[in-house]
Amino acid sequence: MSFQAYLDAVEEKTGLTPRELVDLAHGRGFDASTKAGPILAWLADDYGLGRGHGMAMVHVITKGPTIGTTHVGGTGTHRDASDTLWLDGRATRPQ
Repeated sequence: MSFQAYLDAVEEKTGLTPRELVDLAHGRGFDASTKAGPILAWLADDYGLGRGHGMAMVHVITKGPTIGTTHVGGTGTHRDASDTLWLDGRATRPQ
């Protein structure tokens, strides 16, 4: 599953775009200095997200939408089309 696919699944599970969740997280005081544990607990308690989907959100909450290029443009199952994740929802993502 690609990183973007994890974020798409988060949107489907929560009804919120990744950007909306990032904004809520920042409103709770989570930022680049926050460890994964408190963010994962919040996402599990309030939205029922498991560890994999939660860790995808931890990345964008603490590091922003840019990812490493290891799997960008590759052919494996974890490939992403871009090193920048789309946070504004599946319906608005450019194809």
